[in-house]
Amino acid sequence: MLGLYLHIPFCIRKCAYCDFNTYAGLQTHFQATVDALCAEMARWRVPLHEQFVHTIFIGGGTPTVLNAEQLTQLLTAVHTNFQVQSDAEITCEANPGAVDRPKFQVLRDLGVNRLSLGVQSFQPAELQFLERVHGPEEVVLAYEQARAAGFTNINLDFIFGLPNQPLTGWQATLEAALQLRPEHLSLYSLIVEPNTPLHHWVQQGQVSAPDEELAADQYEFAQVRLAKAGYVHYEVSNWAVGTVEDLPGTTPKLASQHNLVYWRNQPYVGIGPGAHSHWHWRDEHGTVVRKRWGNRKPVPGYIKRIQAGAPVEETYELIDDRTAMGETMMVGLRLVQEGVPFARFAADHGVDLRTCFADELATLTAWGLLESNADRVRLTPRGLMVGNQVFARFLPG
Repeated sequence: MLGLYLHIPFCIRKCAYCDFNTYAGLQTHFQATVDALCAEMARWRVPLHEQFVHTIFIGGGTPTVLNAEQLTQLLTAVHTNFQVQSDAEITCEANPGAVDRPKFQVLRDLGVNRLSLGVQSFQPAELQFLERVHGPEEVVLAYEQARAAGFTNINLDFIFGLPNQPLTGWQATLEAALQLRPEHLSLYSLIVEPNTPLHHWVQQGQVSAPDEELAADQYEFAQVRLAKAGYVHYEVSNWAVGTVEDLPGTTPKLASQHNLVYWRNQPYVGIGPGAHSHWHWRDEHGTVVRKRWGNRKPVPGYIKRIQAGAPVEETYELIDDRTAMGETMMVGLRLVQEGVPFARFAADHGVDLRTCFADELATLTAWGLLESNADRVRLTPRGLMVGNQVFARFLPG
C-alpha cells in the first residue's frame, strides 16, 4: 500500500487549539502554492512510475479555501504524475461553513469519493470557544449538500475533553451526529499543544486545563453509545459503520483507508509545506532502508525552494531496525480490533515480534493491558484507556 498526502496550509481563521502547519490571511500565496505542489508532484513521476497510489488525502488547513480551478489543477496533477489505483480512496477535508459548500460538487466531479467535515461540536458555546466559523445549523446544511453532491462516504470530526465541557453537552453532540448517520466518526480528546493560543490561555489561568477524568468518562460514553448505534470502534479515536461484509474482530471496510497506511506503518509521500513522508526501499545488498523526512514549513520558503529546483526537505531521518519495529507496535496497537498481526510484523521486519518483544508482551499481558491469540496482539479494553503508556514500552530508550 502507498498513500499520498497533499497539504494545503491555509485557513479562513486559525483555531486557538491548532498546532498544524497552517496560516490565515495568505490568500496572495494560494496560486503560487498550488503551482509549487504540482511541481513537487512532478518530481515523483519517475521515481514512482511503477508504483500504484492506493489512497489520497487532501488535508490542511482547509483545502476548500482554494477555488474550483485550483482544486482541479491539483487533482489533475495527481493523475498526471502518479498511477492511481482505480478504486483508490480519495479524501478531502472541508468545513461546514458557507465557503466550503459550493466546492462539494466540484470535489465529487474531480473523483474525490470521501469527505471529512471538521464539525468539532454541535454546541454553540463550544464552537465559539474553539473559534470555529460555523454554527450547528450549518453542519446539517453542509451534510445535506454533501449527500446531494453524491458523497456516500462521509466522516465527521469532533473534539471532547474541552475545559468545563459537561458530559451532557458531549452526549447531545453525539446524538446530533448520530441523527445524520455518517459512515465514519473521528473523536479526538483535546490536547493543549505548546505554542498555541490555548496553551497560553491555560498558562495564564484564563481557561481551565482539560479534566482528564471527565474526558475519560466522555470517551467511555462514546464507546458504549456508538456500539449501540452500529459503529465499530476500530482505532483509538475512530469509528466506522459496520457492514454485512465485515468479519467480526476485523477492521471494517468503511475505515479510513488512508489512515490505515499510517497505522500499519506503510510508506506514504507527503506533498506541500511541512508535509511528511515515510519511505522504504532495498539497497544493493538487499537490506531494507527506511527514511522519514519533512518538507520546509514556511509557505514562502517552500515556494522559493520549488521554484529554484532545490530540495524541499527540512528534516531527515534514517530509521534503524529497532526503532522501526517499535514504531510498528506503537501505531499498530492503535487498531482496536486488528492490533499487530504476527505474520505482517514478520513480513515487514524479518523477525517474530513474540521473540523480539517477549519481555514487553509478558509484562503488559500480566498487567491486563495486552491480549494475544494465534494471529495477533492487541490492546485490552483496559489497555485502550492507557494506550500511550503501552505504546511507550516498545520504543527504544
